[in-house]
Formats: sequence, structure tokens, C-alpha cells
Amino acid sequence: MTGANGEDDDLARAARIPGPRDAADDHADLSPPLLLSHTVLKSLLGAWALSACSAAETRAVEDHLTVCAPCAEEALRLRDAVALLHEDRDLDLDPLLRSRVLENCLGRRPARIPVPAWATPYDAETARLDALLRDIGESEWHAPVRLKWYEDDRLVRRKSTVAGVIGHLLAVDGLLSGALGLADPLGPDVPELSPAERTEAFWESLDRPPNRSLREPWRDQSHALVRTVSFAGRGVSDLTVTYGDFALPLKDALLERAFECWVHADDIANAVAYPYDPPSGPHLHGMIDLAARLLPAAVAHRRRTGRAAPARHLVAAGAPGRSLHLEVEGAGGGHWYIALDSPAALGSPDHVVAQVAMDGVEFCQLVAGHISPQEAAAGQDGDREAISDVLSAAASLSRL
Repeated sequence: MTGANGEDDDLARAARIPGPRDAADDHADLSPPLLLSHTVLKSLLGAWALSACSAAETRAVEDHLTVCAPCAEEALRLRDAVALLHEDRDLDLDPLLRSRVLENCLGRRPARIPVPAWATPYDAETARLDALLRDIGESEWHAPVRLKWYEDDRLVRRKSTVAGVIGHLLAVDGLLSGALGLADPLGPDVPELSPAERTEAFWESLDRPPNRSLREPWRDQSHALVRTVSFAGRGVSDLTVTYGDFALPLKDALLERAFECWVHADDIANAVAYPYDPPSGPHLHGMIDLAARLLPAAVAHRRRTGRAAPARHLVAAGAPGRSLHLEVEGAGGGHWYIALDSPAALGSPDHVVAQVAMDGVEFCQLVAGHISPQEAAAGQDGDREAISDVLSAAASLSRL
């Protein structure tokens, strides 16, 4: 079917890309259209997206966009990019917009100093929490938050506020700052303290109840951590971060801090009635993997304190031994084999005596101490004693 002038009807009716503002269409422009080359029109796309073109230039660009597909595609990308220039944003935007723009930009020009893959979960979770904090009101910083963890085989609760939780994250993240030679939020020459002791010391050092003023130093510290590990090179991932009674290499410590950031962001979101999603599948998988790697040592520690069954079949270090098959379902899930009798043994599918199947987020809630081993709705099969020991060990990984 063709139009009256013989042109293809589909082309004649092609949708016209609207301009980024109404100003160019609000005023009649009876001047003849500008006759500009493709090169000049392409160079005007950035100014068009920023609403910086004159009325005649705007009309010339938009007329060109209806007949030039490459320029139309570039114009749409520029319009999306301009939307990102605002400093503060809320969480109600298209969640994929930032990823699409970054993917397009990095695809054209890769970052000269990329964030290491092992640091991206921390970078992502601190950014998500910061977006939530930007979106809450002044009074909500004092909303009550009930912190929960599992200690001495029982759930422990502690009252705090949204601002108090940010102070807790700031104080404990300071352990990583100290390992990297950065400023410690507790001040210089701080003695070695556990995460709980650091939190209490930081709260006591404040001359007034915690408030929204803690957001900036917390975010500055998280930026400094990501920036430092990005510039430091490969060896930095193996630096030791001491948590008082245990230690982790820096790459695992950043993953642990990403986990804590998500857990406490969810606590905050619940306190202010705001929706909050779990981490992305790959990041959630890394967090679950870290917990699974820590479980054999946690079982052994509980055994030394009389809270776990005695070892049944000791084997040489590195040899396969009696194991529990941990099957985690959903995004970030997978299969792990937990050595039961010694942290030096190798978990093996050929030596499985029990199996536990859980949803990924539920497993993380257990590791965070938000639910007890008895509340975990796990599919269980096999040695009941081994299952109880592993679920209790998972809950024991939690702390303030």
C-alpha cells in the first residue's frame, strides 16, 4: 500500500522521536529548514540530548532522526545517559538502566583501572544500600532496627536505629581500612578489637545519638576501599584481615562485608517499610560459597566446646572424609560438600552421609543468625546428627 505521493506508507507514518524538551515546539518557526550534512547533524546529537540546540537545529536533528537509524539509536542512548547526570536518585527507576549504560560505555572503552572481580559484590552492595539511604526521610534515620544473631545456641537481639546500623558497618569496615593502611574510623592506634567491640566503642565515642551524618563517612570509606584495591594490584587480595578471634584474606573479607551490608540493608528496609531485593545471582553464589568454606572450621570449633558430636572417622589432611551434601537452590545456588570430621579433610560426594537442601536466601538468613537451625525449612536426608551439627555451625557464623 502506498501514500498519495507514492511513498511507502510505513515510511510516511514512521514514528517521530520526540525531543527532550517542549521548548522547540512551543514557538512557531517559519524560517526555512537548515540544510546540514550527516556529519554535522551527528555532531549535534550530544547538544540535542542536553536541550542545548536552537529551535532550527532541534528541528533539523529530529527530522534527520526519522530517516537515519544509526543516529536515532545513538540519540536514544544519549538521552538515557543524560538522565544519569542528576546527583541524587531514588530506587524507583528502571533497575536495569544503570547496568545498560555502564555496559555500553565499557563495551566502547574498557575501564583503565577496573574493579577486581572479587571486590564487585562489595561495590554493588554498598551502592545499593547508599541508594536506599538517599531515599529515606530525616525521621526514618531514627527508626528502630532490631539486630539479630545466633550466639551460644540461641538467638540474641539488640535494639538500634537505622543510623546506628550504618555506624556499625562503618566501624567494622574499618578493619579492612586498617589492613590497607587507610584511616580507621575509630581513630589512630586502635587496639585489636572484635567486630562487636569495635561497634560498641564507636557508638560510645559519639557525642550524640547516631544520625544521618554517618552516611557520608561510611560511603567515603567504602569508596576508598574499592578504589584502593583497584589500584593496588594482584597481591593485595591475600592481605590478612584480623577479626579478633579469626582472620580472613582480604578478598574473602570484602565478600563477608558485602554479605553484612546486604543483611543490614534488608534490616533497614524492613524498618522503613521499603522493598529490597537479594544480591544478584553471581554475588549471592560467592557469599554462599564463602559460608560453605567456613563451615568445616565452624563445626570443629563447636566440637572443641562440646556443642557438636565427636569426630567419627579422622583422615589425613587433604584426604576425602565423611561429608554432608549441601544443595542450595535458586539464584546463586549450587552444590557443596562439607567435611564433617576435620577442617583439613576434603569434602567428597563419594563419602556423603547426609544431605540438606535449602533456598539460597534462606540459607543466608541462617548464616546471618536471623533464623535458628530449628526454623530452617530444609530438606533433610541421612545422618540427623551431622545435619544438626552443620545447620548449627552455619548459624554460629553470625555475630553483631
